[in-house]
Amino acid sequence: MAESEDISSNSSSNSSSREDMHFFEGVEKLLEIWFEPNPANKNADLRKIPRPMWDALLKTVRCEIISFTRNDQIDAYVLSESSMFVSKRRWILKTCGTTTPLQCFEPLLRLASEIAGYSEIEDLFYSRKNYKRPELQVSPHRGFDEEVAFLDSFFDDGRAYSLGAINRDCWHLYTLSRGGGGSKLDAQLIETAMQPDPDQTIEILMTDLDPKVMAIFTKDVCTTAKEATQKSGIHRLLPGMIIDDYLFDPCGYSMNGISKHGCYMTIHITPEREFSYVSFESNVASSDYGELITRVIRTFQPGKFIVTVFANKTSIAANANREIEHLGTIDQWKRRDIQYSRFASYDLTYAQYCKYPS
Repeated sequence: MAESEDISSNSSSNSSSREDMHFFEGVEKLLEIWFEPNPANKNADLRKIPRPMWDALLKTVRCEIISFTRNDQIDAYVLSESSMFVSKRRWILKTCGTTTPLQCFEPLLRLASEIAGYSEIEDLFYSRKNYKRPELQVSPHRGFDEEVAFLDSFFDDGRAYSLGAINRDCWHLYTLSRGGGGSKLDAQLIETAMQPDPDQTIEILMTDLDPKVMAIFTKDVCTTAKEATQKSGIHRLLPGMIIDDYLFDPCGYSMNGISKHGCYMTIHITPEREFSYVSFESNVASSDYGELITRVIRTFQPGKFIVTVFANKTSIAANANREIEHLGTIDQWKRRDIQYSRFASYDLTYAQYCKYPS
């Protein structure tokens, strides 16, 4: 995204330094936190945290706010490295490059307690694809083991998972293991008394992208973000979204879209041929994500992509695993891997596709 972020200040002439100067890690680190409703404070709301405090928090992550949009349900920030979304009790931070999102964990908890009115975390998800150049990352993000150790220092009920082939493309997840104990009768009583609001997230992570498509997201081809959004067809992926987009100089693209119902979408593009990367994410509800997946990959033409779908039991996307299981082939993309995981509150489907005959 912010193509200058990873440029080394070292003027050494050796080849590895030159390579580092022209590399940007498009793979994002995604941190999503849900805070427990506070019965003692019905007005608790993360959106009460003022902009200067978000600015200060993001400095610890090594990024900054460059654009902002909001409605009655959600505040959406385009960052120099990806995006941040803030709603009443859910906070999402997605950052690429050599950012350090876990470094803002403690400051966030303080702001949530002192300003927003929340004292307890209900659920947490930290995830990312494997890096292309892990050796360029900085602590605590130099490896998944280090990230897990950092989060384990705050939680005694955290669980870490890696899905996919760990010697090829894979996807890491850290989440909490809560609500899994007790008898079957206890579980039924709890489930009846505390039916959660429907929630779901789909993420599509794409690599080896078509150079002709990626050229759209350079200043050589498009002079404005709006032009890139229109020329690429991004505006047609989820109609009805209010789009806030940004085209970096000389290349790179980020956008957030929000709907009046509180749904969001976000896309981030690193277009350089040697390390091209595109991510798509949304919490739009659907009982059939096949059509959306098809629209996204037809738009960007990746050589490979990973799909993950999280859905809780009250979501209409709760059967996403069955649907994706039947999507063995999508156009010229063939599924190479599929895994399904059941957690206390959510079900997760992971699938990886490649353009055949590769």
